[in-house]
Amino acid sequence: MNKYAAELLGTFWLVMGGCGTAILSGFGVGLLGISLAFGLSVLTMAYAVGHVSGAHFNPAVTLGVWAAGRFPSRDVLPYMLAQVAGGLLAGGALYLIAAASSDFDLVGSGFAANGYGEHSPGDYPLLAALICEVLMTAMFLLIILGVTSGRAPTGFAPLAIGLALTLIHLISIPVTNTSVNPARSTAVAFYVGGWAIEQLWLFWLAPLLGAVLGAGCHRLIGRE
Repeated sequence: MNKYAAELLGTFWLVMGGCGTAILSGFGVGLLGISLAFGLSVLTMAYAVGHVSGAHFNPAVTLGVWAAGRFPSRDVLPYMLAQVAGGLLAGGALYLIAAASSDFDLVGSGFAANGYGEHSPGDYPLLAALICEVLMTAMFLLIILGVTSGRAPTGFAPLAIGLALTLIHLISIPVTNTSVNPARSTAVAFYVGGWAIEQLWLFWLAPLLGAVLGAGCHRLIGRE
């Protein structure tokens, strides 16, 4: 049970740190600050509980590590459920905090939800959003699998993974508000409802496809 609790807490912190920064101080810190917040959230929790659960905090990462042959099938679904639960708890906490402000507008703010078309920060259409999310997730998994390889320098994996997630957000926030993580997307879409729920399918499908693609690339070029 410890590993499932670690995944729940890690995903909770990822959503609190990343989405919380976007929701509560996004106008102040801008795209760079939000990107760093997501990266720092993963980095800090990876060091804190990575030795317990492997620090996935993301259903796409769990699927990708499994597809690479480095994770047992029996833990895939429990990990994903723990991650989604942690994200939803963080989304609820953020909703309670944000709603305390008299200026809070759930629908108008978007609540850091992911979207395409008119709900994309840069008005990017569905196809662009799909390509972006698949590629960003594939590269994320390729990096994760590479830096956690037995041949990689020890002790630096969380730093590389956190910086990779920061870079991914710098690239893709204008396109989709950056998912690469179905639990993160579900965490806020659940509270926004409406269009965010209607578009949520993409932010499950694309990251999961990207994860399998990234695992396949790792098997081709980075086999241990």
